[in-house]
Amino acid sequence: MKPIKPLLCVMGTAIAAALALAAPAAHAQEATKIKFTLDWKIQGVHAWFYLAQDKGYFKDEKLDVTIDQGEGSAASVTRVMTGAYQAGFGDINAIVQNAATRPAETPVMVYMFYNRAPFALIMKSDSPIKTLKDVEGKKLGSPAGAAASKVFTALAKKNGIDEKKVEWLNMAPNLQEQMLLRGQVDASAVFSATSYMNLVAQNIDPDRDIRWIFYNDHGLDLYSNGVLVSQQLVKEKPQAVSGLVRAINRAVKDCVAQPDPCIDNLAKNEPLINKDIEKRRMLYTLKSLVLTKEVGEIGLGDVKDDRLARAITQLDESYGLPRSPAPAEVFNRSFLPPKAERIVKSPF
Repeated sequence: MKPIKPLLCVMGTAIAAALALAAPAAHAQEATKIKFTLDWKIQGVHAWFYLAQDKGYFKDEKLDVTIDQGEGSAASVTRVMTGAYQAGFGDINAIVQNAATRPAETPVMVYMFYNRAPFALIMKSDSPIKTLKDVEGKKLGSPAGAAASKVFTALAKKNGIDEKKVEWLNMAPNLQEQMLLRGQVDASAVFSATSYMNLVAQNIDPDRDIRWIFYNDHGLDLYSNGVLVSQQLVKEKPQAVSGLVRAINRAVKDCVAQPDPCIDNLAKNEPLINKDIEKRRMLYTLKSLVLTKEVGEIGLGDVKDDRLARAITQLDESYGLPRSPAPAEVFNRSFLPPKAERIVKSPF
């Protein structure tokens, strides 16, 4: 019986050693905390972010993601620049503008969502404005400083429109569609994903009662919203950036394949949403802005560098940038999953 005590000592030592080795391993597996800002209040176009969270896709990537509502696509860029957030959903055009003056602080986009920019002019279907040239001599509406009105300069230059012959009237964002319908403006410069459903909410058929002139259909090469991250996160936690993108891409594919469970999950996070409206918003956005012909070629999340370079030049024409950032300064594709994982069959 005497050998038992030494054996127990050996076993105890072995267990202690194993625990000592396990401690750093467990520490290494701690989840990376990421504060993520949306571009606006919770809507159907945010469903994939909440799906990635609630189905454990972020957790699978060793991420602890907190999602907050936003105050605008450009504001998302500012929030990340201040360090209050490490990632967000925002506008690459705002990234370009900031990178022109503060390249060391400006976040970088790592996953493009809106392959087709949502900037458009809308007018009533019986409007005399049938072509872009027809806006000369007319009154256009827009919130002060809105991207759709700012980028109009590049649109006008591309299409031979004399901007001096266009009158602009500023209004609150929530009055854009109302003032158009009341005849207070002849056309309005809008963010289509928002305006489309605002019209639906006012019992207007946006496909029958409204004429749409999309900027990207008239010579502009603009991209728009996507996932952006801080340069600090890129440098210090590159594996977390890859995991974030991988989880979101996985959720987007789920929402494309099964929209209803995706919206049901969104409603659990924001019970006040109208599920029918937000499902329609999500599907409209997927169809008109996300699942484009180009995305069918290059996959979700990516861009074409030559097109992005042209878009940056067009932004320079609109804003008079002190310098034009290179595409690599504003978009980093190195964190994208393989193309095979980003190809999705469009249901539309």
